[in-house]
Amino acid sequence: MKPGSFSYNSFMTNQSIFSVRPVGVKDASDICLLADQLGYPDTLDAVKTRLEIILTNPNQAVFVIEMNGGKVVGYVHVVRQVYVEAGPLVELGGLVIHANFRHMGLGKLLIAEAEKWTHEKGCHTIRLRSNIIRSEAHNFYRNLGFEITKTQHYFIKTLGKR
Repeated sequence: MKPGSFSYNSFMTNQSIFSVRPVGVKDASDICLLADQLGYPDTLDAVKTRLEIILTNPNQAVFVIEMNGGKVVGYVHVVRQVYVEAGPLVELGGLVIHANFRHMGLGKLLIAEAEKWTHEKGCHTIRLRSNIIRSEAHNFYRNLGFEITKTQHYFIKTLGKR
């Protein structure tokens, strides 16, 4: 997406208007709260720093859904990837809707924005990982046409500073 341009989708539910737009560093506090609800607590400074990095990378984007008063109640993070083993695709780095706003169709709007961005990046596949204990999320993704293609272990190694 070109700097300064964005898609603007909105709809009304329960007397509130919700809009989808690209994230800004000013959203860091809301993103921090939402990431914590997803199980990834961190400091506001750390989230701000990561958003600043993401905003300069044309192969990444974060879209937020906000209420008409400006309160961000959800986000989706998308990352364009190319692997030796797989052609260009987009990975969902995260998707979360605030606990008080779930089951209102907001996640579906964010996925639609992610799909639009995926096509704009010349990709035709979206991949995501979801913790095996998140059965409600699994049903959400299945209902949107995602398929489970494999179960795997996720390994991580933390390296010390040099």
